[in-house]
Amino acid sequence: MTSKLKQIKIGVAVGALTLINCPLASADATSTTNKPLKTNVAIAIHGGAGTILKSSMTLEKEAAYKRVLENAVTHGYYLLQNGEKGEVAVVETIKILESSPLFNAGIGAVYTYDGEHELDASIMHGGTKNAGAVAGVKTIRSPIEAARLVMDSSPHVLLSGKGAEEYAAQNGLEQVDNKVFDTEFRKDALDKAKARMAQVHTGYGTQQGNERFGTVGAVVLDSNGNIVAGTSTGGMTAKRYGRIGDSPIIGAGTYADNESCAVSATGHGEYFIRYHVASDICARMKYQEISLKKAADTVVNDILVKAGGEGGVVAIDGEGNIAMPFNSKGMYRASIDMNGKITIAIYRD
Repeated sequence: MTSKLKQIKIGVAVGALTLINCPLASADATSTTNKPLKTNVAIAIHGGAGTILKSSMTLEKEAAYKRVLENAVTHGYYLLQNGEKGEVAVVETIKILESSPLFNAGIGAVYTYDGEHELDASIMHGGTKNAGAVAGVKTIRSPIEAARLVMDSSPHVLLSGKGAEEYAAQNGLEQVDNKVFDTEFRKDALDKAKARMAQVHTGYGTQQGNERFGTVGAVVLDSNGNIVAGTSTGGMTAKRYGRIGDSPIIGAGTYADNESCAVSATGHGEYFIRYHVASDICARMKYQEISLKKAADTVVNDILVKAGGEGGVVAIDGEGNIAMPFNSKGMYRASIDMNGKITIAIYRD
């Protein structure tokens, strides 16, 4: 690892209070501040898991992924340091990832078989147990904003399709044409997926080994001691229209409980729904009285592996402990812990 350090400014405001030194020449970088800073906030994020191989990644593309992860995690941490509530930090962090064409959420979302984008998102507050989610939306600029709107302003937990879009529009959230989410990269992926499906006569959304399970998510511990989780996704390439994965399902792709942990998942959604991955990790912590690391590792690297499910999670507990296990070749991930230690990583090794 090179010794050259790049300074990361926490947040986007000029004159932000905290600087972190991070050796970003490596794809899997870990660093601490020059003067260890003990705080009462922490954050972890992910940008999807799957067969992510260093041998197939250009240096330029690798650097681009790291830049977006860096921007998102440091902005979220800056908000937390300045007293913002966890739900604000989660939403604003995920919005950065939704705005990047590199990740399968918002702009850059994958296509359905029919050539449209159907987006899902959810958020949950570990203190109040309030939650909100949207599924199958096509015109909401930021699905994670819509999920928070459902949590904060409606009596419901999950809204889908046109009902969710109308509710978001009535409450002032930005609406866009579905083509806003288009990218050539995802269109090429759809064309290739359709060609494979025709060749081997497989069904909608069949995954190939080199495809990522693109999802983005964040978990945070805020200065009030609350933990919050959020997840946003475009789903699965060439999925049947109307398919809903784990990301908007509370307990599967997202879960938070102040008495245990907050979890955001990424992977083959059907498995994460069947094995209620996010809530299972929290329940194991709470009822078996085991550590976050052990609970997350057990579910991701034992239960899921035995079932044939691929993916990973980012998780945080009320003490600020962070876990980011995955059973795939790689997972885009980043975190800043309570000591100001920043981790930005892509590959397993």
